[in-house]
Amino acid sequence: MSVSAILFDLDGTLTDPKLGITRCFQYALSELGYKPPDADELLWCIGPPIQESFAQLLNTADPIVLKEAIALYRRRYSTIGLLENTLYPQITETLKDIHSSGYKTFVATSKPYIYANQIIEYFGLSSLFDEVYGSELDGTRAIKGELIHHILLTENLAFADVVMVGDRKHDMIGAKLHNISAIGVTYGYGTEEELRTYGADEIAHSPAEITELIIC
Repeated sequence: MSVSAILFDLDGTLTDPKLGITRCFQYALSELGYKPPDADELLWCIGPPIQESFAQLLNTADPIVLKEAIALYRRRYSTIGLLENTLYPQITETLKDIHSSGYKTFVATSKPYIYANQIIEYFGLSSLFDEVYGSELDGTRAIKGELIHHILLTENLAFADVVMVGDRKHDMIGAKLHNISAIGVTYGYGTEEELRTYGADEIAHSPAEITELIIC
């Protein structure tokens, strides 16, 4: 794969955030008076923009209700949930190999930048990324295609030089919107079928396979 810059999704690609994210959704739903689903029934919420997930969970598009739900979620996430998180095995080694080989590396997550940066720093990965990119707290650039567009412009990257690595359809859709290559990872929360359906050029079943696909 002839590229010089790699965009990495965060949740489900670099880290496994299941515990923190599901508990925060459960907390928000409980505070709103709903009986929350079990954690395994909330796995589909890992990856999509948070407003999209709450709209489906609450079956509403009411901006006031969604704003309250997100505020409750973030009340717990900002202090506890973001660190209820683990690095996937081999991720640190994979990032070191790619970065030391001269590739530019960026985090590209729908998660707000303020949280994404804290997570990257917490796991000691800051030196392995040229920059961390996320959304704003008001939802700006939460859609992966908008975020990728912002990164390409800010970093002056040519689409032919970039590959997006992620575990959900949103990563693949965002990549293909800008005609950039995409590697889907199956150790996260998306299936191979989902990833291929939405445009994955290659599939990695482990972080080590990402290195094999990128470093020729």
